[in-house]
Amino acid sequence: MPSGRGMSERNVSGILIESRVDAKSAAFQKNSRQMVDRLTEIKNQEEQIRQGGGSKAIESQHKKGRLTARERIAKLIDAKSQFFELGLYTAHEMYEEWGGAPAAGAVTGLARVSGRQVMIIANDATVKAGAFFPMTAKKVIRAQNISIENRIPTIYLVDSAGVFLPLQEDVFPDTDDFGRVFRNNAVMSAMGIPQITAIMGMCVAGGAYLPVMCDHILMTEGSGLFLAGPALVQAAIGQKTSAEELGGAQMHAQISGTIDFREADDAACLQRIRALVDKIGHSPVARFDHKAPEMPAHPPEEIYGIFSSEPSKQYDMRDVIARIVDGSKFEEYRAEYGQTLLCGYARIGGWAVGIVANQKKHVTVSAPGTGEKRTEFGGVIYTESADKAARFILDCNQHLVPLVFLHDVNGFMVGKEAEWSGIIRAGAKMVNAVANSVVPKIAVICGGSFGAGHYAMCGKAYDPRFIFAWPTARYAVMSGDSAAGTLVEIKIKQLERAGQKLSDADKKELHESIRATYEHQTDPRYAAARLWVDAIIDPARTREALIESLEAAALNPDVREFKTGVLQT
Repeated sequence: MPSGRGMSERNVSGILIESRVDAKSAAFQKNSRQMVDRLTEIKNQEEQIRQGGGSKAIESQHKKGRLTARERIAKLIDAKSQFFELGLYTAHEMYEEWGGAPAAGAVTGLARVSGRQVMIIANDATVKAGAFFPMTAKKVIRAQNISIENRIPTIYLVDSAGVFLPLQEDVFPDTDDFGRVFRNNAVMSAMGIPQITAIMGMCVAGGAYLPVMCDHILMTEGSGLFLAGPALVQAAIGQKTSAEELGGAQMHAQISGTIDFREADDAACLQRIRALVDKIGHSPVARFDHKAPEMPAHPPEEIYGIFSSEPSKQYDMRDVIARIVDGSKFEEYRAEYGQTLLCGYARIGGWAVGIVANQKKHVTVSAPGTGEKRTEFGGVIYTESADKAARFILDCNQHLVPLVFLHDVNGFMVGKEAEWSGIIRAGAKMVNAVANSVVPKIAVICGGSFGAGHYAMCGKAYDPRFIFAWPTARYAVMSGDSAAGTLVEIKIKQLERAGQKLSDADKKELHESIRATYEHQTDPRYAAARLWVDAIIDPARTREALIESLEAAALNPDVREFKTGVLQT
């Protein structure tokens, strides 16, 4: 268990967040156990997902003389570097009637190749021969969109049978379906984002357009590239031909002239990719400030004990920030105003950032106008905190400072006093500032992220460059208890109108059933399955995830002019 030093205390006159976290306290120990248990469950599940189609499918791939997608990635990336996987939980608990599609049959993520940060998109041929399910297309498109937003060189490792035909109507026609992948290839090419494709298995039908729309095309012996395979060609025009003659590597290298490099096997192909990436020129980088990084003054693992996922429990978000930012130094903005939102400047991995974080401690403040003391509840956005955050976000855009949002938010304050204070106006101002921000935005959902508070804290709909979740995240319109109570009342009235009377036991059973369903849908794995979050991360690795994201964001030198339109003041 990590050592600690008691509860944190903000030093108003300085910038170092001193730590007094008591790692031996019962609360710290309980929080740590809960977090470790959640992490263990998540990590075990992740290892299962990484098995793809299972041992038999992996063995079949090896018998063809081919590596699996994950084996290819491991050989492609720089030695001693890490693959930062995105979208691992995509399609989790989906397509079960078809035997499931672990990770949606594709592997995506950031890595270093020849010292360069790249996006890797690899088909997993152990899952339904790498066929595209609806979520496969959305996962590939999400990875491409990250590359577009951040100007990240992209490597495709293609080994796919094409569209999963039983679900073709959900894969083929829409703006976030299969065809968008090739549209993005063309857009990325026009933007000057390097794209390298290696055909390392089958590449058929519409999927054949992907490699040909990239800068470099590599192909291994035994692979196939064709719009229609031998069986379809024979059915369509009566022509009999072998796969190799129709679209093999030798044919495309010597006759059609479609590919740039013909490689003997996976190992040679991956080595050639590394050599090509090594020659790519360097574009201008963004103007965000960067200095030599400094490790936090306090161990990141202490986040396990500091953070509480129980909605009724308080903790100081400054303690969490102190274990993420360089030197545990945080220049807090308007520290004594709007205290349920923390705003301030720091560095993460040397990158200057502005942090907007929900504070989970209750605070006592003087009410505007009357001076009467009142309690403001942690995790709730009040008028003053929304006003402060909006102004801070404007400042960060003015000074080219990327934004990091740490969520643990119940929503905006309600009630007569809140309405009289202009909570809607202040909330609209904050949402406007977030929506129109031109600097990179990165969101981390630590605990709850409910209702309009999710939007104001740069939820998925507000274009964060990356959005991550801790295993403790909860993601919905409202909390499970609140939603269950509302939904139960609606259901009871429906039944009563139909002439049915429920006993107290029936009502309790109904409440528990609805609550369990709702709670399942608020789990971060449910969100990750649908790409509402890019990855579920270990809280102690939050700093590393943010550094990877900031380094990616810095590859894009373009920052458009900042405009907000009409601001409610």
